[in-house]
Amino acid sequence: MSDGAVLHVKGRVLAGPEDVRDELWVVGGRISYDRPAGARDITTVAGWALPGLVDAHCHVGLGAEGPVDADTAEQQALTDRGTGTLLIRDAGSPSDTRWIDDRDDLPKIIRAGRHIARTRRYIRNYAWEIEPEDLVAHVAREARRGDGWVKLVGDWIDRGVGDLAPCWPREAVEAGIAEAHRLGARVTAHCFAENSLRDLVEAGIDCVEHATGLTEDLVPLFAERGVAIVPTLVNIATFPKLAAGGDGKYPRWSAHMRRLHERRYDTVRGAYDAGVPVYVGTDAGGSLAHGLVAEEVAELVTAGIPPVRALAATTWSARTWLGRPGLEEGAPADLVVYEADPRADVRVLAAPRRVVLNGRVVE
Repeated sequence: MSDGAVLHVKGRVLAGPEDVRDELWVVGGRISYDRPAGARDITTVAGWALPGLVDAHCHVGLGAEGPVDADTAEQQALTDRGTGTLLIRDAGSPSDTRWIDDRDDLPKIIRAGRHIARTRRYIRNYAWEIEPEDLVAHVAREARRGDGWVKLVGDWIDRGVGDLAPCWPREAVEAGIAEAHRLGARVTAHCFAENSLRDLVEAGIDCVEHATGLTEDLVPLFAERGVAIVPTLVNIATFPKLAAGGDGKYPRWSAHMRRLHERRYDTVRGAYDAGVPVYVGTDAGGSLAHGLVAEEVAELVTAGIPPVRALAATTWSARTWLGRPGLEEGAPADLVVYEADPRADVRVLAAPRRVVLNGRVVE
């Protein structure tokens, strides 16, 4: 498309779950619901349009061994773009991916800086590995480095006990979260197990990643405090394989991982039913492939979340939560067009007809 070209999207434009419009126009990379006067160079795309999908737990620039080179990071971002993911909350990365912000053909990224973990209590080469007395200083550093988020590793295997255990004492997370909030950043934490959650929530955390350890007694606390969860069910599906690898050395941990996996759907549905905000995230990067957002939405439906709510968790609601616009008048034209109504069958998300980023058809 030339700089003076106009994109016309017609059919059904899902500006909200029930806000369905017949068409929109893209002029100068932005959305308008009024036909531009005198438009001549018009490209038309027809179908069901959604805001660009959100992957709220993704790691661009991260590989199995740690940071990756720019070419690999670019391919990761392009893979996500190809599946309609146009907004990413990068939930921790040791790579500097700010160069992506200068590319109008790559998804927009909201960064959480680099993971902050306890010494020798996380995946090698991923995180700052520190002790509790240094937590506040590192939180401040990552709050300034990120885009309004900080990522803690809330629990990990403790080899001394042979099972998952909290990484931080209560007073340390209270101080760290308070510092992040003072600097205007929200805090999220990786948590698989049960026993780190109450301290983190009562300390004021804003979100919990995975949240497989949510129990019936903790769910009301999450709901009362408005603490969101990003279940990453496509990642939780790997737990049985991980558990099998630990049977010989850490049988207690392996059994725990299997239990968390077995009740994963009940955990997510229980949280949703209680009013806990649930958002879509894949945990792409590291050992998990990029481009799995459609599979994650389908997993939320399998867990019992109504299809329209699961769809909202990667579109309208997710964008509002992250402070980014959807298909609003004057907003950047980041949208995905499908053959059929994704509200009727979320599996449609796996096959975008067209992907539009910053007003240009890129896929």
